[in-house]
Amino acid sequence: METASSHPIVWTPETAPASKRDVWTALKRGFRGRCPRCGEGKLFRSFLKVNAQCPVCGQDLTHHRADDLPAYLVIIIVGHVVVPLALMIETNYAPNVALQLAIYLPVTLVASLLLLQPVKGAVVGLQWALRMHGFDERNPEP
Repeated sequence: METASSHPIVWTPETAPASKRDVWTALKRGFRGRCPRCGEGKLFRSFLKVNAQCPVCGQDLTHHRADDLPAYLVIIIVGHVVVPLALMIETNYAPNVALQLAIYLPVTLVASLLLLQPVKGAVVGLQWALRMHGFDERNPEP
């Protein structure tokens, strides 16, 4: 009877462990709108359209699946800033409702638009660092 331990393991480039990718570096690069691999190439070709590949290192970026996660994260971030601010102002000063709407709605809109692209870049960077959705060159998705 043969056991698995009786066969020697043959190390090849295909069976070697994948090199580790630094998650924090990829997140920071993506947040800045740069390629998560090299940190030099532009990640976006327009406001929320990710380049097909990095113009500097050639990293294929078509595998990202950010979908709605960046929008949900932006809602959570902006909500955690605007809502406590609104409650504090309402409790301490009780300004007119029209004045509050004139302040909170534009602040919410501008903050959301300013955060959407960096958060999407960070999500793409995270997916690259964790080798998700075809970013693992040794096990690409069909």
